[in-house]
Amino acid sequence: MFEVYEREHVTCVEIEVPNLPNLFFFVTDGMLVDTGAQKFEAKIISYLKEASFDVVALTHSHEDHSGTAPWIQENLNIPIYLSPLGIDICSQLAPYPKYRREIWGIRKEFAPLPISDRIQSRKRQWKVMHTPGHADDHIALLDDDTGTLFSGDLFVSPKTKVIMKSESIPQIIDSIRTVLTHDFGSMFCCHAGYIQDGKGRMKRKLEYLENLCGEVKHLEQNGLSVEEIDQKIFRKKYPITFVSEGEWDSLHIITSIIGAENR
Repeated sequence: MFEVYEREHVTCVEIEVPNLPNLFFFVTDGMLVDTGAQKFEAKIISYLKEASFDVVALTHSHEDHSGTAPWIQENLNIPIYLSPLGIDICSQLAPYPKYRREIWGIRKEFAPLPISDRIQSRKRQWKVMHTPGHADDHIALLDDDTGTLFSGDLFVSPKTKVIMKSESIPQIIDSIRTVLTHDFGSMFCCHAGYIQDGKGRMKRKLEYLENLCGEVKHLEQNGLSVEEIDQKIFRKKYPITFVSEGEWDSLHIITSIIGAENR
């Protein structure tokens, strides 16, 4: 499935991904937010050739968000912006594990420009918020005038069950708190798509994560090991844990919470 539709003056491009949440990228006011994965390059390029945009903002360097950025750089005279923390990663050819290459394709190296604290689309100015946790270089984009938020992978789902080993739940909590200090309504998530009550949904995710942290710390204080806490809270293992050879696991949720508490 490759579907294009409009929500609140934002063009949403939705791509069906087998056995995983769907993938989205967006166009609004001449700005492309993320570029989709190289695995789906043929369909994405066909769309990009017809789309009207003159600036690209990447929410982070992960390959499902930056996969067709090299094609844009090679074939279109359009600047691509990214957090300075992700530029070195993008200078390398597919610096990620084999299973991710099979799922998302092999992203070529490219050279994005460093984004500042604001980015200008044709008629609107977007606040750039550093929101690490899922990735060190993760950002969210907010238009204060319309209350439109592009959240990248900060939201994804209301109840987090697995994370990558490199992720940090406490950092994600801090990033959500940062975003919630701003007024916004509609939210555009790169895996959940258009969410009308963005702020309300983000608040509920924060409450879930805060309660989860409290539960983990309580169980640790009662003498349970990391593995025992994981088994008590998350009673099943998801296929991605086995496919990724443990890079994605609920266990990383527990260790990120306990590790932050013990620092």
